[in-house]
Amino acid sequence: MLEIQERFDTFGYEKLSDLVGSVQLHITEAVDKGEVIGYIAYSYENDRTVVYDYDAGGDLLLCDGLVRSVIFKSCLKGISKAEYRLDDKEKYSDLRRLSFLEGDSTTAEDLDRFMNGCKDCKHSEE
Repeated sequence: MLEIQERFDTFGYEKLSDLVGSVQLHITEAVDKGEVIGYIAYSYENDRTVVYDYDAGGDLLLCDGLVRSVIFKSCLKGISKAEYRLDDKEKYSDLRRLSFLEGDSTTAEDLDRFMNGCKDCKHSEE
């Protein structure tokens, strides 16, 4: 069974931790049958959540779940923006396909609206 779990250390992610510097790096992993099959690395900075990297193994649905988990936690903290600072520029295409980003932007401005957008879609179908 797939689980999305936040780690409380960066063990195994030292290269990424060194790359982002002195920020408090958070790691959330996708775990299936005890095996890590994906992750997302991010931090909370004042008015925004910054995503530094993710790996979903090419699985678009897994990418969606990892990013949504971080957006949800950001909304709970009252954070309304997400900024993506990804070294691998190819990963931005998945974020745009999933509507996390629009156009050439690397920032999502209204996370609450995004998360509540699915509710509107459901009502419009009825």
